[in-house]
Amino acid sequence: MSKSAPRPRRTYGGSPLSTASPPRTRRTRFFTRVAAVVAALALPVTGLVVLAGPAQAATSATATYTKVSDWGTGFEGKWTVKNTGTTTISSWTVEWDYPAGTAVTSAWDATVTSSGTHWTGKNVGWNGTLAPGGSASFGFNGSGSGSPSGCKINGVSCDGTQPGDTPPTAPGAPTAANVTETSLSLSWTPATDDKGVKNYDVYRGGAKIATVTGTGYADSGLTKGTTYTYTVTARDTVDQTGPSSGGLSVTTSGGTQPPDPGGKVKLGYFTEWGVYGRNYHVKNLVTSGSASKITHINYAFGNVQNGQCTIGDAYADYDKAYTADQSVDGVADTWDQPLRGNFNQLRKLKKAYPHIKVLWSFGGWTWSGGFPQAAANPAAFAQSCYNLVEDPRWADVFDGIDLDWEYPNACGLSCDTSGPAAFKNLMQATRAKFGANNLVTAAITADASSGGKIDAADYAGAAQYVDFYNVMTYDFFGAWAAQGPTAPHSPLTSYTGIPQAGFTSADAIAKLKAKGVAGSKLNLGIGFYGRGWTGVTQAAPGGTATGPAPGTYEQGIEDYKVLKNSCPATGTIAGTAYAKCGSNWWSYDTPATIAGKMAWAKQQGLKGAFFWEFSGDTGNGELANAIHTGLQ
Repeated sequence: MSKSAPRPRRTYGGSPLSTASPPRTRRTRFFTRVAAVVAALALPVTGLVVLAGPAQAATSATATYTKVSDWGTGFEGKWTVKNTGTTTISSWTVEWDYPAGTAVTSAWDATVTSSGTHWTGKNVGWNGTLAPGGSASFGFNGSGSGSPSGCKINGVSCDGTQPGDTPPTAPGAPTAANVTETSLSLSWTPATDDKGVKNYDVYRGGAKIATVTGTGYADSGLTKGTTYTYTVTARDTVDQTGPSSGGLSVTTSGGTQPPDPGGKVKLGYFTEWGVYGRNYHVKNLVTSGSASKITHINYAFGNVQNGQCTIGDAYADYDKAYTADQSVDGVADTWDQPLRGNFNQLRKLKKAYPHIKVLWSFGGWTWSGGFPQAAANPAAFAQSCYNLVEDPRWADVFDGIDLDWEYPNACGLSCDTSGPAAFKNLMQATRAKFGANNLVTAAITADASSGGKIDAADYAGAAQYVDFYNVMTYDFFGAWAAQGPTAPHSPLTSYTGIPQAGFTSADAIAKLKAKGVAGSKLNLGIGFYGRGWTGVTQAAPGGTATGPAPGTYEQGIEDYKVLKNSCPATGTIAGTAYAKCGSNWWSYDTPATIAGKMAWAKQQGLKGAFFWEFSGDTGNGELANAIHTGLQ
């Protein structure tokens, strides 16, 4: 009932003053107080005591106090009683304490009595029944300046709780579906509570936008191409709210990706394990000068387990503490900050270099074994990846996802028989989940041999769902063929004597284009390392060997930054450098050969180039600079 609606108006002694509610000016309050005091003096103190009625169930109601106005020597107060339960209550009693010197002088819409400094307000006949969600208020004038304390409603705390009550748990993080330019649908897994969950509060950007009884909500009136964040909290039958759910960041459709600086993709892989033995950190991208010369970073790798995206290395990803001298911005991590590790350093890098887009890459040679199970339920896989990439702890770090399945419907470290449509289905589900404003990319095979890995999967059909492919135009040849013949591991073109037809960058790009993949969706791959054999007597490619050449971390492979000094290039073959040093033979790319490959990529109308991986470069980033300069 509104404050201005006609209603019985009563003093705390129970004598009707009026059947209406005229504005309570200072003048009327004065005379009301005088009449109330006179009436009170005519009654014995014991006549003011009214025992509280039987307590309602502990889950029934709450009471909230508001000081409506204050005129120095007195004030107007109001209690609002609300039925927060699921059944109708037939009466209510509010009790509270005032400090000495503060007292109620007149009241309306309740029978208010006192015993010393303890005050009681009981419903009158017409406002005691409250349906679930219903409320009633009673007001009073008072003297003094104290505030109420020790409030009880129907014998229990005015917040509706009693000893032993526990708030509900956090609901599951919301997920989005049916995303359009102006609307989307949210859903979440339910919270639990010892007394039962009554409803859920839905928040967008920190502001509550709805209270619902189910585990879903349809939001509308949104702006196209805009990112919104959502969380949900549960409320139990005594109106206690629990902790917030995890957050969801979702972008409505209809927006456009800002163009990349320079128009070409210049992408490098950053490996999570590089922070260990290699001692390579995000800050090295700054000190080497590479950060200003790249457009994208693929963070490698997240794992794929049981058909889902999972964390690869939690310590390196988000727990490792960085000292001030190791940190991108010169600020040390603290023990209690919510995010540390590579993710926090990447966040700092993006703040300093806002043009850089970071994608989380999942799979790779070692962790591709989980993709076949993922392909059996693409939607569930995509949902798991979205939940991980968009985890509110680091959602701002990542601009999308990269899938590195080695290899769909073919063999890598293990063999897959999911069928030629599996890759397309997986990419389609991933794009559907991540939406138009997240990047969705994939690293794909460069095996263009007849009946080879490019032929094994529907890369052309999947291309409509990706922003670009990173074609792995390296590792064509290496010392896994221990006796040779020696050959460049990343030949740009074919040459007389090449060990396998179709194992060149040019063949891979031509075959993908012939299948219908646009050149504007293809990036040429560059290795920042070399592959080598030992026991070699012939300087030119094609010689025999006895096994892999020794390497710092693994036999048969070595970083460019080491090879440029330990075994300088002595020749080129198929656009790639090679060198023989003693009995070892190596092939690798140099700034000069990269310049030639970048010129070819531009001539082919490719999207750009990418490389594996940053730590193989020199301290001044000369290979990253060669890609940057070559694509200008």
